[in-house]
Amino acid sequence: QVKLVESGGGLVQPGGSLRLSCAASGFIFRIYTMGWYRQAPGKQRESVATINSGSSTNYADSVKGRFTISRDNAKNTVYLQMNSLTPEDTAVYYCSRITQGLPNSWGQGTQVTVSS
Repeated sequence: QVKLVESGGGLVQPGGSLRLSCAASGFIFRIYTMGWYRQAPGKQRESVATINSGSSTNYADSVKGRFTISRDNAKNTVYLQMNSLTPEDTAVYYCSRITQGLPNSWGQGTQVTVSS
């Protein structure tokens, strides 16, 4: 049974940083592409960053240069380092296993709020 558990969200001031973690279990983590997604109030869920089994990464234009996705296959964990946060980054952040280019098996999400 696939299980994804996000953590690390919280309230941060503009310009601050947070590191999100997603602990995965129930599947062979190292062979899957993993991704971080976010959903702001009243908006559709959007892709933030993905990392494949070879650790190649892709980012949404809105976060390039500020966010870094990484993975630790020994810990079955994917991370999202978020720097220079702005109020526009406020959202619930989810991680997902990606199969054939599409996300599936969502976690419960972690709230990130950027506000002064």
